[in-house]
Amino acid sequence: MMAEETLVLPHLELRRRTAERDRGLREKVMSLEEAASFVSDGDHVALGGCTMSRTPTAMIWALVRAKKKNLVVSRSIMSSEGEVLYGSGISNHVITSWFSQGIVWGVSKVMRHYTESGEARFDEWSHMSIGLRYRAGAMGIPYMPVRSMIGSGVNERLGDEVKEVICPFTDERLLALPALNPDVALIHVQRADAYGNAQLDGLQFMDIDIAMAANRVILTTEQIVSNDSIRRRPDHTRIPFFTVDAVVEVPYGSAPHECYGVYEPFFDHMDTLAEQTKKDPEAGIKKYLDDFYYGPSSWSGYLDLLGADAIVDASRRGRSIYND
Repeated sequence: MMAEETLVLPHLELRRRTAERDRGLREKVMSLEEAASFVSDGDHVALGGCTMSRTPTAMIWALVRAKKKNLVVSRSIMSSEGEVLYGSGISNHVITSWFSQGIVWGVSKVMRHYTESGEARFDEWSHMSIGLRYRAGAMGIPYMPVRSMIGSGVNERLGDEVKEVICPFTDERLLALPALNPDVALIHVQRADAYGNAQLDGLQFMDIDIAMAANRVILTTEQIVSNDSIRRRPDHTRIPFFTVDAVVEVPYGSAPHECYGVYEPFFDHMDTLAEQTKKDPEAGIKKYLDDFYYGPSSWSGYLDLLGADAIVDASRRGRSIYND
């Protein structure tokens, strides 16, 4: 009985807080720095996108500069943003299914340094289980019964984080995955209006469930468009205004990762980061933070460091998806 109470009561409290949100139709446009105030030390922060796609880099940049602490961060698949989280110290606990800069660069050496030394924690779930935990959170239920991970090493390593249940209809043995209800979700999109109606191009990943499951949603967008423009293409609106608390217009807000149809990844930049963290992961990520996070005083300054040639090249490759 105690185990059930431990699972259910925190979930009900999270749902209560989510139900009490202000869902009014109002303009929510603000700066990165203002949006960062929506994140408190110790919050569970979920990141939209996946691997090197639609990563909310600009919002992470703002949180690092704001010196947030003790964040628990979850994402479907973690890329180089996880190295920034560990290296900056704003998070020492990541929940994800895979942690790598990308397939080309292999498993993150920064992640290995921080987790193997005991300085940080990495909770590894299966990719499907992460998505189903967000789905449970979005549905308002405390757990999701699944067959996934039964008999796997992943399941065994999670220990008491998952529970076995018996289906009341079939007597089948299933796993109960606890719902994920983040305190804050950071999601980057191609376009949104001032109210927070967001349109996504390309793969949606787990963003819709994350937005519905989170208590607060910070939306960064490549561009803010009129509500009339949003209404002309209602079938593209994936995240509704009533889930969103802040809207920040941030061109190239996923760089050096990609935003589908707008720009592709900055591969040379990622190559340099991988090489920089290869021999000394800790010193390498610290230097990267000094150069790109603590050095520039604004997001436009960050983009200046990426370089005009690199931005033009990434944009050309991004637009070619529509033009070919």
